Amino acid sequence: MLIKKFFLMAAAAAMFTGCAMVPAGGGASAQADVAAAAERLRIAMIDPTAASLGALVADDLSYGHSGGKVDTKASFIADLMDGKSDFVTIVITDQTVKVVDANTAIVRHSLAADTNDSGKPGKVALKILGVWQKQGGNWKLLARQAVRTS
Repeated sequence: MLIKKFFLMAAAAAMFTGCAMVPAGGGASAQADVAAAAERLRIAMIDPTAASLGALVADDLSYGHSGGKVDTKASFIADLMDGKSDFVTIVITDQTVKVVDANTAIVRHSLAADTNDSGKPGKVALKILGVWQKQGGNWKLLARQAVRTS
């Protein structure tokens, strides 16, 4: 009787607060998988190949830059391959990964990078929001938006 009362109270509390009693999207294992995919993308952006980038971004990619430009999968990969966008270093800090459900995750982090875009050295400091989607068993970047930190 005491156990039944506990479960009824827990169910009522979950309904009242809108909370689920199970981990969203698979818990720590899914978070680690998303974080690993994000790390593979960081590395691929420094040393790009069309194959490595293509495997990590969705066909429907919407890649928003801090200056307002929005890339598709094709233009994102092309800019990295031809040096229009050239990352010499990328340092990621303050990363959080929230797995929303079995196929969707939100990744936020700060990005500091040395660049050499079209042969012109520079530095960027950004806050990034990324939406990752599990496709065919692999996590892929579906959408990304950057804002300047200062």
